[in-house]
Amino acid sequence: MNLDRFSRRALHGTEVAVLAVIAVATVIAILQEIALMVQNLEVTLADLLLLFIFLEVLAMVGIYYKSGRLPVRLPLYIAIVALARYIIIDMKAMEFWQLMGAAIAILLITVAVLVLRFGHLRFPYTDEGGEAADRVRDDSPGR
Repeated sequence: MNLDRFSRRALHGTEVAVLAVIAVATVIAILQEIALMVQNLEVTLADLLLLFIFLEVLAMVGIYYKSGRLPVRLPLYIAIVALARYIIIDMKAMEFWQLMGAAIAILLITVAVLVLRFGHLRFPYTDEGGEAADRVRDDSPGR
């Protein structure tokens, strides 16, 4: 076995191991959040949005595991939901400019997603071998 082949296998093994750790940690975080909701006997919108963030992280892990690629849009979607959650949780304590900053950040990330979607459709890229890269749908239903 040559060094190049061994290095690729080691790198792939490391990627799979880290993906497994991220997936397990995310599932643990989901279970902890559910336990907290049960303990408080209350489910808030902030709790639900946090669960959506966890689901997006799991979807991102799944897509990366299947395709070996991480679509840039997924972390952007997670950022949008996280900022929305931040606004919902802290809106009453936020000053006007903090609220505007978070809202503008959501708008800018949304524009970035639209630009990426347009660019991906208008200017398809090729993989390292020069062949057209397979398009991985990084969209959840409804996107």
